[in-house]
Amino acid sequence: MCTHHDCRHTPFDRRRFLIAGAAAGLLAACGAPDGSGNASLVPLEIDRSTSCSLDGMLLADYPGPKAQIHYAGVTEPDWFCDTLEMFNIHLSPEQARRVTGIFVQDMGKADWDRPVGHWIDARQAFYVFGSQRLGSMGPTAASFAAEADARAFAGQHGGKVLKFSEVTPDMAILDGGALHDQSM
Repeated sequence: MCTHHDCRHTPFDRRRFLIAGAAAGLLAACGAPDGSGNASLVPLEIDRSTSCSLDGMLLADYPGPKAQIHYAGVTEPDWFCDTLEMFNIHLSPEQARRVTGIFVQDMGKADWDRPVGHWIDARQAFYVFGSQRLGSMGPTAASFAAEADARAFAGQHGGKVLKFSEVTPDMAILDGGALHDQSM
């Protein structure tokens, strides 16, 4: 046992030690560098029964990129048959659940008509808005891992390339393009 006066513990030292220990425990529990609490979060795969969280459509039956949002404390993600649906929900001011991961399909690798696999982090992806290619709900935002693939797609099918952070709620309207249809 230490008998030097430097070794005595004051309540202030003990409090500082406890606070530091609690902070270290919280950091360890968080795991992922983004604070999501799940360092090993991986996208799930669509099967024949996977349905859209908004309208119940079977994802495997429709073309274009799909999306999934994972929430804290929930084992199954919310599935979306279209990237615009994902943006509409994620960017909604009413959205209060803590998101631990968002994944979309890399359309630079996935088959447009029957997209399977090729999941990428939605926040790192590039999106083509306004192309002539249609998704399950009509106009969609094609998602790509590589900016060069997004630009090539936009060159071939039209549209504008945007980063995740550049997408605004008014770009994720779920009207299927009806509000922009001038042929009526």
